[in-house]
Amino acid sequence: MGSRELAGIAGPLYALPYGEFVAARTAAAKEVSSVGVTAAEQRALAAEVRALPKPSVAAWAVNMLAAHSPEILREVAGLGTSMQAAQDALDAADLRRLAQQRRQLLASAVRAAHALAAQHGRAISAAVATEVEQTLRAATADPGAAAAVQSGCLLRGLSADGVDVVDLTGAVAVPGSHAAAAPGTGAVPATAGVRGTQPASAARGTEPHRTAQGGGTAGGKPPTEQPRLRAVGTARVTPTPSAVERARAGLEAAEVAAAEADEEAGRAAAELAEATAETTLLADEVRELRRRLDTAEAGLKTARKRHELAAALAQQTARAADRQRRKEVLARERVLRLGNTPEE
Repeated sequence: MGSRELAGIAGPLYALPYGEFVAARTAAAKEVSSVGVTAAEQRALAAEVRALPKPSVAAWAVNMLAAHSPEILREVAGLGTSMQAAQDALDAADLRRLAQQRRQLLASAVRAAHALAAQHGRAISAAVATEVEQTLRAATADPGAAAAVQSGCLLRGLSADGVDVVDLTGAVAVPGSHAAAAPGTGAVPATAGVRGTQPASAARGTEPHRTAQGGGTAGGKPPTEQPRLRAVGTARVTPTPSAVERARAGLEAAEVAAAEADEEAGRAAAELAEATAETTLLADEVRELRRRLDTAEAGLKTARKRHELAAALAQQTARAADRQRRKEVLARERVLRLGNTPEE
């Protein structure tokens, strides 16, 4: 069976609440009999469905965005395209503006992921929220990553260092399904797919090289892959930026990335300080409660002993009082008898 059938089954599974995935996957594997053409194909597809991995919580949160708020991921992908254009144009001012816009967009997207996760039965922790933000940041750095997050079948979080392409190995449940993400949703085209296909930047660098007169390579030989600089040769039409300009653009990009990293580190440090203070406060409160509990338990033990002694004493005094009342009755009866008996 092809991946199209598997993708059609996987998509709805990865849009389910986190706790329902395993049971729904098992049920889906049992229902593939109506999909396959032959018994062998049905068995093969059922095995592929059963093998679909459960996503990490961060990947599931991103899948919730793809299923319920795809416009957010389209905006993330579009911003990534704009940032790449600014980088190619060596426009440092535009790059700084877009970096600020990215910070705001990612913060808004993480809040939306928080809300969607809660609506579907699972709250996400601060660590998971950070992983969601890193994944969406990677989507702005690499078209392949943007396609992966829009697929709705993400399996793990992504990360980008701003230099290398994002590693998408094993990141999507059905390789290639991201390229066919719902038509009309603004998904990244198939040329920007998960690794296993070339990223757009690589594709540009390995296009068949043409001579200055066009129409293929010299002598009609099949085009061969050549380094970019050798392919350009003397047929360059537009001047390329100098090495210094490229270095300056790289410096600008590195400064922007460093500023963002500093801001993230500052937020993380603030969260750590807040968590540390809260932990210390709660630990002190627990110690105080334990001390009070120990005191209360000791007081309860003493009170129980007093209660036992008081109960025993009350029982003894009750018996003594009863004996005295019987003696009183006997004494009164004797007096009456003596009073009614004439003296001789």
